[in-house]
Amino acid sequence: MYIVGIDIAKKSHQAAIMKPDGTLVGRSFRFTNTKQGFEFLMDKLAAVDSSLENFEFGMEATGHYWLNLYTWLADKNATVHVINPLQSDALRNLYIRKTKTDSVDAKIIAQVIRIGQYSETKLADDRMLMMRDLCRQRFFLVDMVANLKRKIIVMMDRIFPEYQGFFSDTFGKSSTAILKHCTTPEEITLFGEDNLAQLLQVASNGKFGLKKAQELISLARNSFAARLSSKTLSLLVKQMMEQMELLQNQIEILEKHISSHFKSFGTKITQIPGIGPVLGASILSEIGDISRFANPKKLCAYAGIDPSVKQSGQFLGNENHMSKRGSGYLRRCLWMASFVSVNHCREITIVYKSQVSKGKTHFQSMGFVCHKLLNIIYTVLKNDIDYSPMLCINPAITARTSRRIARASLKAR
Repeated sequence: MYIVGIDIAKKSHQAAIMKPDGTLVGRSFRFTNTKQGFEFLMDKLAAVDSSLENFEFGMEATGHYWLNLYTWLADKNATVHVINPLQSDALRNLYIRKTKTDSVDAKIIAQVIRIGQYSETKLADDRMLMMRDLCRQRFFLVDMVANLKRKIIVMMDRIFPEYQGFFSDTFGKSSTAILKHCTTPEEITLFGEDNLAQLLQVASNGKFGLKKAQELISLARNSFAARLSSKTLSLLVKQMMEQMELLQNQIEILEKHISSHFKSFGTKITQIPGIGPVLGASILSEIGDISRFANPKKLCAYAGIDPSVKQSGQFLGNENHMSKRGSGYLRRCLWMASFVSVNHCREITIVYKSQVSKGKTHFQSMGFVCHKLLNIIYTVLKNDIDYSPMLCINPAITARTSRRIARASLKAR
């Protein structure tokens, strides 16, 4: 059995063929990330052995660049191992010379596969990948909207500092309608009371009218605004408001698609407090196949919420932080779900308060809630059971009890 270590890159990959005893077959070679490059790789391997079954392939999960080569190899029923780059880095550190080239990396990847001390990255099915792409795109757009809001607030502080606080929500419907038409005190004054009143009445569904318009004009006339580049900043604010509206419409479209795809999985994860269809879809797509995690600890490590350990001799660190080496998207979802569940779920609130009473800070307590919530998610997905408040106490025991009840009900039928 030969081992082919492949160092992945965007336009071309480097491959090294290794025998089971660790010696290389010839020199490493480069092939392009194209159909012709793949055929060149197959020709190189055929010159060593005519049967593809006698080769094992190893590559790192480098961004998305490995997916094309992986799927083409998988179509030929080849044995492909996708490993975490941290694992090959650990082997690289064993060498004294600090040499890092594509050729050396390909050899190290082959060596990792030969030794067998690695954990594989499994590719999710098409439906799961599609939902993950939709969820990640939504996060990207949400971040863009948040960034635009920050920029708009900064600019409004210069051209109309009193505006922030006039409405309960600067980016609510009424305020948005105003900012799309006029942003500076001068523009608001020239727009007129009647026009402002009509605009506010339509945007607020009758909540605001002439009185609110008069208050805004009075505020504009007494504004202590900076008298520099106000026309330019006004133009920029209006453009960013249009961009934000477009992004929000795109987010709504994405959320409809996400909810639709999520329903097809028939999961019970949304029964857990703090997790709705969109957040549930994000969590499920980031976790993928739950069976690849033997226990909750491994899932916590994948999410990067496991504690980093520092110990040497008599020293044992007692202020360790989250490792944050896993999926940043999954960690973000857990953090969002934890905030909601702490405020709306009695059992989770008790868990949070118990940590605070032990002297933990707010963020440390929230980290513990994230850990607890992921344990519950693991139990619900792994055992396909309904959520129960008892899961907040001991997920493992409750899961076993639920399975016994389920088996008993099946026998009764």
